[in-house]
Amino acid sequence: MKKFYTIIIFFLFTFNSNAHVGHYNNFKKIELEILRNNEVIGYNNYSFSRKDNETTVNNKYKFTVKLLGATIFEVEGFGEEKYLGDNLISFKSKTRQNKKEKFVNLILNNQTNKFDIQGSSFSGEASSKNTIGSWWSHKLLQAESQISPISGSIKEQLVTFIGKEKITINGKEFDTDHFKLTSKDMALPEDKRLNFDIWLDKKTSVIVKVTYERMGSWEYRIKNIE
Repeated sequence: MKKFYTIIIFFLFTFNSNAHVGHYNNFKKIELEILRNNEVIGYNNYSFSRKDNETTVNNKYKFTVKLLGATIFEVEGFGEEKYLGDNLISFKSKTRQNKKEKFVNLILNNQTNKFDIQGSSFSGEASSKNTIGSWWSHKLLQAESQISPISGSIKEQLVTFIGKEKITINGKEFDTDHFKLTSKDMALPEDKRLNFDIWLDKKTSVIVKVTYERMGSWEYRIKNIE
């Protein structure tokens, strides 16, 4: 069961330090629904606010996994990213995983040009080139490494272009680029590896679908864009 929990946490969040925020200036909301074995079990929603050259992206997320009517796993929390232009200047999150609390507090140190991180599993400095990966930002697909927004740990990744595909979600057709995101170090234990299929809508630069397999078939898919 521990392996099952770990891969969910890897999937739930991945944010980006240089997210080309300007590409999303016209968005107010990006809402995703979470499915397991084709059943909707939760949501992962983003909202955008702007003041002068600063953009704030708030993320709320929740899902519940049940077995024979009993809740066996539940995640709920929030994240807040702040950008000055395209540069991430701070990030914070709190997550409740069943009864366990996890957190990240990150700030850009202007003197060192590095991120100062305090997290539930890592505290220290990290390069400002690291991604904090998020399903709202296409820059996730250009990153070499990510900072876990759940715990602050740093993970290296590889992204491979699979091909161009037309897909239909909730009756709407999207022209997408299909990518594979995996861990750089394949010697990692299986439950610690990243292994996701990601579809990027070429018109909006929004990730509209993500799938993976771990104790069932999981899918994050676009529900609403405003």
